[in-house]
Amino acid sequence: MARQKNDGRGRLGGRKAGTPNKVTGTLKDFISEIIDENREQIRKDLKVLKAKDRLFVIERFMQYTLPKQQSIKGELLIDKLTDEQVIDVADKLLNEMENDSKIR
Repeated sequence: MARQKNDGRGRLGGRKAGTPNKVTGTLKDFISEIIDENREQIRKDLKVLKAKDRLFVIERFMQYTLPKQQSIKGELLIDKLTDEQVIDVADKLLNEMENDSKIR
């Protein structure tokens, strides 16, 4: 009979927690090396592309260099704030909305 999950006897095998995947590490190194060795050619190739295509390629590169933003959920219990704190929060929100509309 197969072992049940969470039977209290620990892990069944595999890598220990925190051990890096060797294939992923070597593949990342390989890709980084290719990019490093071909930077000038990549720049030349990007210059030849139309603006729309160039932006598409740059956006694809960014997926691998910049961390993706995650939404943050916040909860504000207004009934626990003083009147002064509520006015301060409202003012800050209005200022942010005005700044956002100016940027766009």
